[in-house]
Amino acid sequence: MVKVMAKTVLIVDDDPTQRRLLQGAVERQGFRARLVDNGERALEEASDAKNGVDVVLLDLVMPGLSGMETLERLIERRPDLPVIVLTASGGIDTVVQAMRGGAVDFFVKPASPERIVVSLRNALKVSDLRGEVKRLTRKSEGAMGFEDMIAGSPSMKQVVRLGQRAAASNIPILVLGESGVGKEVVARCIQGASERSGRPFVTVNCGAIPENLVESILFGHEKGAFTGAVDKKLGKFVEADTGTLFLDEVGELPLDMQVKLLRALQEGEVDAVGSRRPTKVNVRIISATNVDLAQAVAEGRFREDLYYRLNVFPIEIPALRERKEDMREMVEHFIRRFNAQENKNIAGATPESLAMLSTYDWPGNVRQLENTIFRAVVLCDREYLEPHDFPQISGLVPVLDTPMVQVSTPTGAATIAAPEMDSSNGPIEITDAEGELRPLEAIERDLIQYAIDLYSGHMSQVARKLGIGRSTLYRKVREYDLKVRTDEDEASAG
Repeated sequence: MVKVMAKTVLIVDDDPTQRRLLQGAVERQGFRARLVDNGERALEEASDAKNGVDVVLLDLVMPGLSGMETLERLIERRPDLPVIVLTASGGIDTVVQAMRGGAVDFFVKPASPERIVVSLRNALKVSDLRGEVKRLTRKSEGAMGFEDMIAGSPSMKQVVRLGQRAAASNIPILVLGESGVGKEVVARCIQGASERSGRPFVTVNCGAIPENLVESILFGHEKGAFTGAVDKKLGKFVEADTGTLFLDEVGELPLDMQVKLLRALQEGEVDAVGSRRPTKVNVRIISATNVDLAQAVAEGRFREDLYYRLNVFPIEIPALRERKEDMREMVEHFIRRFNAQENKNIAGATPESLAMLSTYDWPGNVRQLENTIFRAVVLCDREYLEPHDFPQISGLVPVLDTPMVQVSTPTGAATIAAPEMDSSNGPIEITDAEGELRPLEAIERDLIQYAIDLYSGHMSQVARKLGIGRSTLYRKVREYDLKVRTDEDEASAG
């Protein structure tokens, strides 16, 4: 099942005519509109990020709670929410006050649909950029939290529960999982949720250090301790003092270094190379590996005593293929990140793309997905990522089942099974069984489904034959909850 969620625009205006005009302008461009007529209802709808409002169009002149007061309260409750203010007069003082109050843009009513859409897209781009800056800031400050993780699947919710429990103590943690699943992200979130939040978070990839430098890098060395030691160097343990030391691929440590690591963990002190006395350190150890340490112990490649010392609180992260429920949100997350990073304006991925990405096995896990989306965003010059933007994936997936597209209702998201259509049945009926004219929306829905079936799901051809834009076609696919059937689907059905 593929879920596509359009960005939600909250339109706040006491004039019903203006509300309808704005609604039409934003919905024609694939946005989802939510309408309220006063500031109090706007605060109810937009104050909580869980309600799904992505951007606000706010009239400044309204009875009751004024637009400026509404803006002030919205910014207090959701400082990251982009607000675009609308004014009928265009007075410079009012506009300046609104921009100083936190609005990201303004326009004078009535505005052209093009002006409205440009403003919305710019506001969303600024919001993405702010979000990415804050994410990087939290990461650099050692203050990432579990709210920064995408963890909607049951297996990832269990990871979060275990991580939150582990964060409440200084217990040694062993993070297990395949390469690329996000072990370091989990480690950073554990630190951010612990009393060591904001303290140093030092990462060591034990498998990437030359064997003759492991001791020096981990524990430090004194000046002149060996050839080339021209200065004193603090080791990673000392750098992480009062914070967290993340030992990635800990199973790759040489056996002699495993002995020194065990002593450092037991005694809380390290011996720098060439030093006459040990240095006390207060470090929380989180280690990670993608190999079976128990098997390594049995084969004599890993010390048993160190294994039991590290494996006090194991947390296993599932592979991406085992948490496909998170695929849509991860794709959207990476699109927002790379939009901000590369100054792009990709609105999302088409239903066909999401279906294809969900079917692929992802041997490189989240890291591979991240790099795949990065490449697609850089190369894409359209509004949506399409299957041909993923050439390294599209030729490797099996035949896709017919995707179901999730639509949104005023009370939340819902998926309603669409009735099957056989394109061989001929023209679309315009009257019902009683001879009455069918509603225009019902006829349009059947016509689009007929065209999709007739042209075997080739959406460019469908849009061209119907005489509408691709973005409009995808919006109507979402609105009407239509099925996109391909040649392969028809062959497998036969």
